[in-house]
This record gives sequence, C-alpha cells and structure tokens, in this order.
Amino acid sequence: MSFPVHRPRRLRRYETIRRMVRETRLSPDNLIAPLFVCHGEGVRRPIPSMPGCFHMSIDAVVEECRELSELGVPGTILFGIPQAKDAVGSEALDDSGIVPRAIHALKADLPDFVVWADVCLCEYTDHGHCGPVTKGRDGRLDVENDRTLLLLARAAVVYAGAGADVVAPSDMMDGRVGAIRSALDEAGRIDVAIVSYAAKYASAFYGPFREAVQSAPSFGDRRGYQMDPANAEEALREVAADIDEGADVVMVKPALPFLDIIRRVKERFEVPVAAYNVSGEYAMLKAAGEKGWLDEERAMMEMLVSIKRAGADIILTYFAKEAARRLA
Repeated sequence: MSFPVHRPRRLRRYETIRRMVRETRLSPDNLIAPLFVCHGEGVRRPIPSMPGCFHMSIDAVVEECRELSELGVPGTILFGIPQAKDAVGSEALDDSGIVPRAIHALKADLPDFVVWADVCLCEYTDHGHCGPVTKGRDGRLDVENDRTLLLLARAAVVYAGAGADVVAPSDMMDGRVGAIRSALDEAGRIDVAIVSYAAKYASAFYGPFREAVQSAPSFGDRRGYQMDPANAEEALREVAADIDEGADVVMVKPALPFLDIIRRVKERFEVPVAAYNVSGEYAMLKAAGEKGWLDEERAMMEMLVSIKRAGADIILTYFAKEAARRLA
C-alpha cells in the first residue's frame, strides 16, 4: 500500500499554523461602515429589516463613529434621511441639509476619520428615482440623465465644502463621474476623491435599504439605468469609462452575487476596488442567525473574507463594527 507524499492537513493542524499560511487577510482597515443620518437629537431608531442598524441623529452618528474609529475602522459612508422630499431631491443640494451638517460635526470631532458622502438623489426625491423625471416620446416617465448630472455635481460640491474626503456617486447616470470631477476641480477641491459605483446592478438585494430610506420607486423600476445582472463584459466597460472620467476607486455592488465581477475588475484595472456588502445580504444573514439556522459570526467572517479574496480592497458593510470587534 502506498501512502500520500503530499499531506495538506499538515498545515491545518491547529490555529497557529493555519494563521501562518493564511492567504487572505481581512483587517478593520478594509471596512467602511454605512450609516443613516436623520434630523433631530438623541435619535437612535431601529430599522426593522436591518437588525443592529439605526436611523441616527448627528450626535448619535458622531458617537458611533468614535466607536468605529477606536475599533480601527477608518471611515463611514453617510446616507441622509431628509426632512422633506420633492421632485428634484432639493435637500441633497442644500448646504444646511442633513448630510453636510453631519460631515461638519464628524470632521470637527474626528478630523482623521474618513468621511464618504453617497451622491445620489433617490433618498431625497418624492418619486424614489435617482434624478428628476420627465415623460419620454413613448409617453413613459424616465429619469433625465443630463439634468441629473448637474444636480449630482452640485451635491458633490456641497459635500466637499462641508468637509467630505470622498464623494461616491451611486446613481448610474451616464457621465456622472466626469461631471462631478469637473465640478469639484472648478470649486478648487482637487483633493476630494471619487469612489464610483461603477458596476451597480439592478438587484433584489437592495430591499431593506430602500425600506430604511423610503426610496422604493413610486413607478417603474431602476432597470433602465442600473445594470442587468446577466452582464459581465458590460461591467468592465462601465468601470473603464468611470476611470477615464476620473474615478479614483471603482465599486461593484452588490458583492456576493457578483464576486466574479470583483475578480475580473481587480485583474483588469490598476485601481483600488471597493465592493458593497449590501442590505439584503446583511438582512438574510441576520435573519438566519436569529433563527439559529447559521452561526452568524462565523458566516459573517466567511462572507467578508470571500469578498476580500475575490479582490476587494475596500468593503462597505453593515457588519463593520461587529467584524472589527472580531478582528481585534
């Protein structure tokens, strides 16, 4: 009888050896925490479909970011809950809107904490789409691409003026990275980075987020501007276009159904790659954990490591605080 010469189990015998040969290493430095900021004071209102996530007033967001910073998480991305919505998403463009005020407060308290501002209008419009809408020649309502670019550029300049380190356009309008880069540069903010949601798919996994910010479209859907989940080559074209327009980092969203896209983007382009571990991915793991169907902590870490292993340098995740505690 012949016995194996190669025995991979030798390097799996116990944790110290497993750590020594581990190929993929996840760190709090890889994580960005999405937070929902709302008007008021002392507000920390649970989001039912996202256990452990909250609508937080500015004071609560500052406290949350202090905790994140102490755990080694380098930054947050802010999503605003406006006081009122209208057809063009006016609060997104307002210097005294909820996100600019939150940015001011964060940078005053935590100057080295990296603050990202999501640049989109869907949380702020009364119809839930990512820009103003008009009736097309076929009689159907649709988002006005080029008019939206002007509004997104204005919003990005407002967030930069408040102190944002990063602006992250998530709307999927054609040409928005170029429009934002030009506007920032003209405003003297060449220092502000753009993280583009370059390959953002029209996904069912956004449901809990849309409930959290009440941004579900009141008519139609977003498949006319977000990507078809069946397409991969198109993602590479989208990423290339955004890099050409001035994106500093490109993002794939969602993460788990599109790990192959993360890998292809990482291998093709010489820029940092971000991936968004979105609300639906978070919610289904939380639900399974609460039911006792999964070991939530182990599943969380396995999921985040898979995103990192696929090629993501930065992971936006609602698990940022929990994962950072686990990694400490």
